[in-house]
Amino acid sequence: MRLAVLATLFAAGLSLGLNGAKAEDALVGGGPQYLIDVGIGGLAKPKYPGADTYIIVPYPLFGVGRFYIPGVGQRESNAHGFYLYPSFGYQGERNPNDDNSLKGTKKVPWTLELGLGAGFKGQWLRGFGSIRQGINGTDGQVGDLGLDVVVPVTSAFDVAFGPRASFASTEYMETYFGVTGKEASKGSLSKYQPDGGFKSVGLAASASYSLTERTKLRFTGSWNRFVGDADKSPIVKAGSHDQWMAGIGITYRLGFNLFR
Repeated sequence: MRLAVLATLFAAGLSLGLNGAKAEDALVGGGPQYLIDVGIGGLAKPKYPGADTYIIVPYPLFGVGRFYIPGVGQRESNAHGFYLYPSFGYQGERNPNDDNSLKGTKKVPWTLELGLGAGFKGQWLRGFGSIRQGINGTDGQVGDLGLDVVVPVTSAFDVAFGPRASFASTEYMETYFGVTGKEASKGSLSKYQPDGGFKSVGLAASASYSLTERTKLRFTGSWNRFVGDADKSPIVKAGSHDQWMAGIGITYRLGFNLFR
């Protein structure tokens, strides 16, 4: 696997529970209304969907430990119940020069994915799903489903792991896995027009270790296998059916108040 360096964007979700505390309980224990984790990390990921070459990208880390809404109350990130969160994604530009197998294909601009997710968290399990709208590189939609087992190994170290599934609209699939007749005539890939549906299944794991009360090391990793029309794509067949990702980062917790 060839490694290159590319700057890109990686965004994490913000969970806002709908079962928050009452407004008069917003400042339990006199602590800050908001606890925000911010940091930076490095991520190894495929150069483009279906690639067998990998890149290392820096990415910002962002999480919310406590969030207060006036008139509604306070939500703790470790609270059980239903929650909503904004969902973000990013795909870098795919250039025909990225790989010999892409010869003849058109350049796909970068894509920002914006959407919404929802989930439910219990003592040991959390399930979630999200859907995002593509902006710039594709006008299609993409989404994810997941289920995690959450294990607090020690007071300072916890892990989470579980299955994943990803689905996409026809337009999204055509952008990243389709090959037009014109593209096929210019290169070695055959013409291919995929339909929407599930595009991958896999496993993901994450872990965090508290170095201090405010500082944490964060680890993440995943494996995904293309399925359905994505797996049949000539782009995937020329690259890899298996997609791996691994990352490490560090975060610092900030606490503050905005309302009296």
